[in-house]
Amino acid sequence: MSRRIVAIALAVFGHFVLAVPALAQQYPIRTVTIVVPYPAGGPTDQVARVLAQALQEKLKQSFIVEDVSGGGTTIATNRVAKAAPDGYTLLIHNLQISANVALYKNLPFDTEKDLTPVMFINNNPLVLVGRKTLEPNTLAELLALMKKSTLKAATPGVGATGHLATSLLAQEAKVSIDLIPYRGAAPAMQDILGGHIDLFFSTPQAVVKQVAAGSMKAYGITASEKLQEFPTAESFVKLFGPKLEILYWHAMFVPAGTPDAVINKLNSTLREIISDPAILKNWAETGVTPYAADKQSPAAARAILKSEIARWSQVVRDNHIEGPL
Repeated sequence: MSRRIVAIALAVFGHFVLAVPALAQQYPIRTVTIVVPYPAGGPTDQVARVLAQALQEKLKQSFIVEDVSGGGTTIATNRVAKAAPDGYTLLIHNLQISANVALYKNLPFDTEKDLTPVMFINNNPLVLVGRKTLEPNTLAELLALMKKSTLKAATPGVGATGHLATSLLAQEAKVSIDLIPYRGAAPAMQDILGGHIDLFFSTPQAVVKQVAAGSMKAYGITASEKLQEFPTAESFVKLFGPKLEILYWHAMFVPAGTPDAVINKLNSTLREIISDPAILKNWAETGVTPYAADKQSPAAARAILKSEIARWSQVVRDNHIEGPL
């Protein structure tokens, strides 16, 4: 009897082992949801929609984007962390997911245990922009004003990349900045354009047209070299050192336990997508670059995530930033 049970168990296991690659080969066979933890219109939403369209074309199945904002991105992240590990619920997130580990004391999920990174997709520096009526025209003039006055800076949520960048700037420049949190980059952008807020750390792609049109001013960039699209934006790295080198990245995550075959299929498809000349040209025009080829694997993604968690957790602690949870 026991031999029969063992034989049945082995047969079932063998069938499962054979079925997983077959399932992955067929994947996806129904609609896939890409969850974005921000309101529509922001940079992460924009990246997700580009990827959704390309994934749909390559994998011949519907990929839809669902924006689930709130909770400092933890609501959306928790939803994906608790979703079925079958590849049909994906998460596109950014640097903030690494800072949230230290920012929130009672996260309902474990970032490294409950989520698996599929791939780090792209990165870009941040640009510090100001309302068009702000008096300074150069970074030096802006810093001089900030020594005398406390300016208001929008942040796309507590612990968001813009919040961390603004805190680091205040720390290194030894100035005070009044931080005003918003529910995402899009509403913050509206208040910059409306003249209600003084400053905002933005992704280049979100403000390149407005800066070119004179609707806002560009003062500094969190990279060692200037971007040609922002000739007035000086390098914070050259002025303050490597602490102000901040690369805003996007990565795709799936629930832990998702079959490796599904992860690898998503990874290989994403690699094809981010090597597309049209996408590369579009990104290059706003300072966005894909992750280097040797850093595009799932294994590399896990190592990068661990490193980013360590770096931004330290920034959160050093600046006494606290989330509401």
